[in-house]
Amino acid sequence: MGVERSVTRWYIQRQMILDELAQLEARVAASQGTSETAAPVDTAQVSSEELLQKLAMTRGKLKALGHCPKAMMG
Repeated sequence: MGVERSVTRWYIQRQMILDELAQLEARVAASQGTSETAAPVDTAQVSSEELLQKLAMTRGKLKALGHCPKAMMG
């Protein structure tokens, strides 16, 4: 028995979104760590705001992806 194409596609898309989330969260954590030690700069705030927006959009993509589609049997 094989996995249906839609289920395989869902798992691939989910993994790509999770990888992107992990990268964005790491970048946000790194930018917050440097902003606490350095003087705040407007450009740094803009980039962190952009990162937070991308993070929110990526979380929205994951939510929109929904649950794994069930294979139709029989």
